[in-house]
Amino acid sequence: MVRENAMPISRHFEIVYMLLHRKTITAGELAQHFEVSTRTIYRDIDTLSAAGIPVYSSKGKGGGISLLPGYSFNASLLSGKEKEDVLMALQMLEATAYPGIEAVLLKFVSLFKKERNNWLEVDFSPWGSGESSRFVFQKLRKAIVNHHIIHFWYYNSAGQASRRSVEPVQLIFKAKAWYLAGYCLSSKDSRIFKINRMRDIEVTDEHYEPRMEAQAIKEAEKLEGQDLVEVKLRISAKGAYRVYDEFPDPMITANSDGSYTVRGEFSIGLWLDSYLLSFGTLLEEISPESLRNRLLSQLSILKNRLE
Repeated sequence: MVRENAMPISRHFEIVYMLLHRKTITAGELAQHFEVSTRTIYRDIDTLSAAGIPVYSSKGKGGGISLLPGYSFNASLLSGKEKEDVLMALQMLEATAYPGIEAVLLKFVSLFKKERNNWLEVDFSPWGSGESSRFVFQKLRKAIVNHHIIHFWYYNSAGQASRRSVEPVQLIFKAKAWYLAGYCLSSKDSRIFKINRMRDIEVTDEHYEPRMEAQAIKEAEKLEGQDLVEVKLRISAKGAYRVYDEFPDPMITANSDGSYTVRGEFSIGLWLDSYLLSFGTLLEEISPESLRNRLLSQLSILKNRLE
């Protein structure tokens, strides 16, 4: 029974869809089709009845689950724009590899008599990355949905590696980067991890009871931001492509000489050193002084190694 925890909404819709095309179907047939128990099917029928769908079950020879005669799904109740909005929402879910959603999308396309437009594709992996990185988000999503503990190596902004065991709770996209929020069993506290710093992610069979609420995630965000320092950069006019690619508009000030001033809070560490050095001669000014001295020290070390 591998689909007992499949998305209920998609299963409920598919049950109605099947009943619209077949007068009667048994609970056993539905259970076999969805790979769930008959008890789960009867719970689905109760849910559909409570939602106003006239579905009922009958016993005896020729019995089973049916819709009241004459019932039909009236797609005309939705406007053309509403139908497009429904299909758009389903395609967005499909793009994130949400389980079972492709079958639901195809059925709505059929009911609405619309053509399917593949207008959206979401790929969380970097350009040119291997197949393994494409499955990271699917792996994390399944761990979150099924409440399975994960293990991984994590590299912090200082370049230090640590082995973590985490109860994953939520995927967060913020400031052009993906993060995983969860309860870290190693630290015994709520934590947020930058996903591109996670390596060798292993989803275990260990089940956990969710303990981390929305407030705990906010506390983890505060903890993540405790070591942030106000940084000011001046980047030459030739660096406009990177300025607008990598910083949000509120952080950017265009100067009269064509250069750009960028102000924001950053976590001081090896990652920031490497990131700022990647600007090369595009970088004209850095503050605070302590950060500028860090970069000069890094350049001095690099110069000595290359000589």
